[in-house]
Amino acid sequence: MNLSQFPRRRYTVGSTPIEKLERLSALYNGYAIYCKRDDLLGLAGGGNKTRKLEFLMADALLQGADTIITCGAVQSNHCRLTLAAAKKEGLECQLVLEQRVPNSYKRYASGNNFLFDLLGVEDVHVVEGGSDVAGKMAAVAEDLRAKGRKPYVIPGGGSNAIGGLGYVACAQEILQQTFKMGVNIDAIVTTSGSTGTHAGILTGIVGNNAQIPVVGIGINRKKEPQRQAVYDLCVKLSEKLNLKEAPTMDDVIVFDDYIGEGYSRVTEGMLESVKLLARTEAILLDPVYTGKTMAGMLDLINKGYFEGKKNLLFLHTGGAPALYAYLEPFFGQQ
Repeated sequence: MNLSQFPRRRYTVGSTPIEKLERLSALYNGYAIYCKRDDLLGLAGGGNKTRKLEFLMADALLQGADTIITCGAVQSNHCRLTLAAAKKEGLECQLVLEQRVPNSYKRYASGNNFLFDLLGVEDVHVVEGGSDVAGKMAAVAEDLRAKGRKPYVIPGGGSNAIGGLGYVACAQEILQQTFKMGVNIDAIVTTSGSTGTHAGILTGIVGNNAQIPVVGIGINRKKEPQRQAVYDLCVKLSEKLNLKEAPTMDDVIVFDDYIGEGYSRVTEGMLESVKLLARTEAILLDPVYTGKTMAGMLDLINKGYFEGKKNLLFLHTGGAPALYAYLEPFFGQQ
């Protein structure tokens, strides 16, 4: 597939590494667990949204935008990275933050909330959980247009047919790297949230006829709505790329067993997984996405889900700055 036809900015030098997690693998005899280190992507603090923003920001610049508007939860990694990309390009950025947990927004909180201020966000609009976030972004954009500004709206997670190209590109990168490493990956495990990463990887794997299952660990929706959302974006990406081989609904695998009480809510499995990776591999996971995804992957290993599949690739989507907003649950578990 020809990704060169799409405009792209580059925020990362070279490819992110794939490393074997030797000490973690030793705890799960019979499995070789590898990690795609997308936490090491460019921009402030790194993370998966950087790949999406390479395509989204290129489109925004082509359209002559002077201000980026996007949305996310109170400690949104996507908002941090979108703001960082805007600053890198000399643009202003406004954020719409949704309090998915009541009263969770604190002006002087640590984690990503602090970084919003440090990076120089132009304005923050806080709305209650369940609000019409897209409508709020549209209203902010309209207000800016009335002032002669040129806003560009990026959806939550950067998950549309432009942003998703970032993870189609990542799928190709993974296939090239594992070929050079001489490692045949039997399954890829990724977070499944706003769908751009999951749909992009899956579309890239199927489009390259790689025949590697992509297992999504859900962090916000129930299984069937999430599968449908991932599939819908796969369809849009496949059409954009004019693929002959496109994902089917049967290719979309999602587990919703590890969400806990809801998005960003603490689970025991998440706490244990974050500590385990820190203490075995010196790798920091985040409490909202990768912590729950790792907990899901390890539980599925224990349950025999990956039986017959030796080489597993965990896609680390970043987000470690959010850890600093979760001190109480981690210290409380000591």
